[in-house]
Amino acid sequence: MTKRKSATQESPADASSETPQRESRPSPGGLEALLRPRSVAVVGATPRRGSIGRELLNNIVVSDFNGVVYPVHPKAPYVHSMKAYRSILDIPDEIDLAVVIVPRDYVARVVDECGQKGVRALCVISAGFREIGGEGAEREKELMALVEKHGLRMVGPNCMGLMSMQPDVMLNATFAPANPGSGRLGFLSQSGALGQSILQNMEALNIGISHFVSIGNSADIKSHDLLSYWENDEHTDVVALYMESLGDPQLLFEVARRVSKRKPLVVVKSGRTEAGARAASSHTGALSATDVVADAFLHQCGAIRADTTEEMLALLTGFCRAPLPSGPRVGILTNSGGPGIMATDAIVTGGLEMAKWSEKTLRAIDEMLPQEASRGNPIDLTAWGTEDAYRKILPMLFADPNVDMIMALFAPPLMVDPAKVARAIAESRHGHEKPIVGVIMAEESSYKMLPREIPDCPPIFPFPEMAVKVLFEMYHYTEWRKRPEGAVRGFDGCRREAREILGKYVGQGSGYLPTVDCMRVLECYGFPTAPVIETQGAEEALAAAQQLGYPVTFKAAGRKFVHKSDWGGVVLNIKNDLELQGAHAQIKRAIEKMGANPDEEAGLVQCMATPGREVILGVNVDPKVGPVLLFGMGGKYVEVMKDIAMRIPPITDVDAREMVRAIRGYPLLEGVRGEEPVALELLEEMLMRLSQMALDLPEITELDLNPVILNPDPKECTVVDARIRVRGAKAAK
Repeated sequence: MTKRKSATQESPADASSETPQRESRPSPGGLEALLRPRSVAVVGATPRRGSIGRELLNNIVVSDFNGVVYPVHPKAPYVHSMKAYRSILDIPDEIDLAVVIVPRDYVARVVDECGQKGVRALCVISAGFREIGGEGAEREKELMALVEKHGLRMVGPNCMGLMSMQPDVMLNATFAPANPGSGRLGFLSQSGALGQSILQNMEALNIGISHFVSIGNSADIKSHDLLSYWENDEHTDVVALYMESLGDPQLLFEVARRVSKRKPLVVVKSGRTEAGARAASSHTGALSATDVVADAFLHQCGAIRADTTEEMLALLTGFCRAPLPSGPRVGILTNSGGPGIMATDAIVTGGLEMAKWSEKTLRAIDEMLPQEASRGNPIDLTAWGTEDAYRKILPMLFADPNVDMIMALFAPPLMVDPAKVARAIAESRHGHEKPIVGVIMAEESSYKMLPREIPDCPPIFPFPEMAVKVLFEMYHYTEWRKRPEGAVRGFDGCRREAREILGKYVGQGSGYLPTVDCMRVLECYGFPTAPVIETQGAEEALAAAQQLGYPVTFKAAGRKFVHKSDWGGVVLNIKNDLELQGAHAQIKRAIEKMGANPDEEAGLVQCMATPGREVILGVNVDPKVGPVLLFGMGGKYVEVMKDIAMRIPPITDVDAREMVRAIRGYPLLEGVRGEEPVALELLEEMLMRLSQMALDLPEITELDLNPVILNPDPKECTVVDARIRVRGAKAAK
């Protein structure tokens, strides 16, 4: 695996402390043979009806494959009325792709023969490998050794197969009963069964595909390999993924972010409630649940995440059947007030805008509509909402320069045929470059055949909410494509010194670093910190306060004390020696109540920071994704409010800006009721410094800066508390 480039700028002396680099196989080759083969061998094709080998071979024939197919069976002379060969080595011609459907114990021998034959790509349907663990995992290692030995590329094992439905290929090498036509959607599924279900639904919706690949165990070809192929594939305009894991997140992130700038990338990621989400004692660790991290990951690389397969199909219908909108303004035409109100609520709460009709549109509508109809937005046709009314008014909305998107709703009264209105809506799209979605609140039979009968039929839904969701995601994607890439800034830092500090604690199992050392690490990366001195006993505390100058804060400093304010381990705004002595005694009593020995616990005397607005910055190392940055409103209520944003480093200046503005509490940072905004540029810079630090220092597994106090004057912004846990250390109890 490869590691995304760190932005550290360091002196030659620091260069000796290298962050370990990730290795990766070269860019995928051989995918042309996999996805555009001219000859296919089906090893394991059988004459027995109902078998996987027979059904897959039949699908190849029925899909009218524009190439040559060779059945391979050790005994049968003919399969599906075609001459069969005892071994792939017996086939006299060259083979681009071999589909392997043999018992698991024979797979290795078949793959070795494919290598000897000069086959270029494999699709291994056979199961019994890593998915069963133990012996199967070893069997998969042996299989991959043969694949690499012969320079092959392989989909699978344990997969459902693949389709390549461009007009000059037309290959259905799956055993799925569905056979969607040719289109411009590339679809990858990590689940064979779910992939089969989605294919059947796409066939029903008449959503054609360029490719479908069930990757199974993805021992060789992985998600990022196929994304790389689709990035530049002229036959693919939209990409969809069903994912159960992120595979290699680093490589997937890089490729997905590139692809999403050119083509919509719709993703269903399962595992939202994974029981294996790592528990941690710090704020950042507790908030970084696996699915939250996956959500941040997909958002940052521009993927459009669908919560369900139904939502994915709706989004694919929109992206495959409608042009992208140029703006957020929606015009609604309806024959009923209730659905129009539902649509309006969904549009406004979803972040879109209700269009305001142009003067020309208003005059035309006024001349056409009866007095009882509503002329605002939504236009409510009431009982006048016939097929003819939709045909006359929809062209006006397409022509209105104040309208970016159109929603046409119809709830059928007894005297109007919904099929005729649905057809009027579907045919209105012809010749226009604005997206329109239809909502037909009637039996599906009234509109389900329209996508097959009308080539540019727009998306049609049974209820308004899903239609609005599709419009919102299409608009959001338009904005994503316009979004500047941004730049990863590099900051001068003392990485070597920071790693020397961390190195003293790696593997000791001693919990968090002492606060003083945490602050030293932060200072190495240019963070503004409030001066702090660690003390033993009241006399040292008094001396430290006199050195720093009142007012000060006094805190418990034991490394096992994480959330000190929860149990009275922090006293603020101490103005003199007498108050400091009282604070020392107060915290000593609190420590005794916890059952700890107060004489063994150090204290911290820290300069009292200028009061301001509190935020949290953090790093957590997710077991699958790696370092994750966290930002939110800080203080002791951070885990209650859960008002946070996450990103994957390295972040750009644009990422940092969006991260700050993504939380609900952002207006507090901008300033309310006459307050000045805090130093937002400094905050964004701190996030970028933290991003660099997370990549430079892999020893860190958890980090909290909470609170970071922000004020309008950058000189009055400071980190007042920090916790760092390093690799091999145990969390505090």
